[in-house]
Amino acid sequence: MCQTSRYINLFTDFGFKKIFADPDNTDLLKSLLNDILQFEDKRKIKNIIFKNGELLPDAPEDRKAIIDLMCEDEIGNQFIVELQKVSQEHFQSRALYYTSFPIQQQGIKGGWNFELAPVYFIGLLNFEIDRFKDRLEYLHHGKITDIYTQEVMYDKLNMIYLEIPKLKKKKEELSSHLEWWMYVFQNLHNMTDIPQEIENDIIKSTFQKAEFASMPKGEQEKYHKNLKVYRDLLNSVDFAYKEGREEGREEGEHQKAIKIAKILLIQEMDKENISMITGLSLDDIEGLL
Repeated sequence: MCQTSRYINLFTDFGFKKIFADPDNTDLLKSLLNDILQFEDKRKIKNIIFKNGELLPDAPEDRKAIIDLMCEDEIGNQFIVELQKVSQEHFQSRALYYTSFPIQQQGIKGGWNFELAPVYFIGLLNFEIDRFKDRLEYLHHGKITDIYTQEVMYDKLNMIYLEIPKLKKKKEELSSHLEWWMYVFQNLHNMTDIPQEIENDIIKSTFQKAEFASMPKGEQEKYHKNLKVYRDLLNSVDFAYKEGREEGREEGEHQKAIKIAKILLIQEMDKENISMITGLSLDDIEGLL
């Protein structure tokens, strides 16, 4: 096992959860969420409680959801925090599907009056969303809105996407605390020291927790296995999309998705991940075997 980077990669599942899913220290997650949500000071998240990230449907035959982070703040707001490493077919539909679980779970049997706590889906994306590719904005916050007046009709369902690769700035050009978080996501695994600009900032703790050499041997081994999975995923998806574009140039989206799925199966990718990336059902993928 050879580690050449001082700090771990935050886009790996291990790295992300190492930094942000510690129930004994939620300061880093609170900082990131408050920067993304841009609440006024009086509304900033003060406390976070983690919840079970495996969400089960009422009917056994329905598909369950495994969520990276599911948490609740001190006033009952529900947060789904998802790290998305690669572009996925129907990503926004999948995000909306995930939000249906914490909404349904608020139902109270008996005399419930249908009052709901706000639900926030927060997608930390390692890719750019196609429909936003021509826009400079990297942070998007959607609510149910009147298409004629542009006024918010219902503000308790919140879909938030942070397109991290859209930050193209050098360290000296960063203009907000959120941009510092984005910069750390992009560059932590290639950095050797803590930037002087954040020596007195909460983000400094990220570097301390992410230092590979300070981790127990068991965590180091787990990280290396997870890093290999992450790199294989990126390589497989990049290869599959290049091949799929060449072979499916004249075909419909469904046929292109099938071609990409076949290539990913050859690459021995997990069928759940293939389903999320291509938008094909598990039954469709099974039929390709």
